[in-house]
Amino acid sequence: MEVLIAIVILSVGLLGLASLTVGIINGTAFSKNLSTATTLAQDKMEELCEQDYSGVAAETKGPLSTFPNYNREVVVDTTTYPDIVGPPAQQVGMKIVTVIVYWTDRNGEHSVPLKTILSQTE
Repeated sequence: MEVLIAIVILSVGLLGLASLTVGIINGTAFSKNLSTATTLAQDKMEELCEQDYSGVAAETKGPLSTFPNYNREVVVDTTTYPDIVGPPAQQVGMKIVTVIVYWTDRNGEHSVPLKTILSQTE
């Protein structure tokens, strides 16, 4: 009888451990995807910051050739300037650039947005 009770307790413990392992594996996969998306967004942002002000343009959402599971979009806003009451960004020579990288896993679509403000140098 004691052996049977010990087997039941051991089984419950092993089932809990298996569930914990699955959660850790899923968390690790999400972290990997998040890190990859952040790196892809940062690389694009650095590329845009190196361009001439007039060359920074929006890009529609589309897949990345080297990372087919990820999509990237570039939004360039010259009509608003957050948190400041005044003229539109276009009049003061600024662009608000947002790079968004998307990916989909079994939990749905996720995204990583990065924003910066570029100013026109004279």
